[in-house]
Amino acid sequence: MEYRYLGRSGLKVSVLTMGTMTFGGSQKIGNTSPADAARQVDLCLEAGINLYDTANVYNAGVSEEILGDILKENGRREKALIATKVRFKMGDGPND
Repeated sequence: MEYRYLGRSGLKVSVLTMGTMTFGGSQKIGNTSPADAARQVDLCLEAGINLYDTANVYNAGVSEEILGDILKENGRREKALIATKVRFKMGDGPND
């Protein structure tokens, strides 16, 4: 896998990123089960992909929970970099 520095952070990120939009979904955009998501993440880690993209709106935050569980379960959290972004409200409250 080829890596590049992420700006001046000193972090080396893989040139490929794994997207998690479909993890735990039940929508037309995708519905990757937790078991299938774990297999995909494992394959990416084995290939040297260390950057994972998430967002609070990917299945109402479920994709982030699934990714966190996968990385915690297989003990590879320290080998992964997680990029996220925030968009749209998640609930009815002023801080949701």
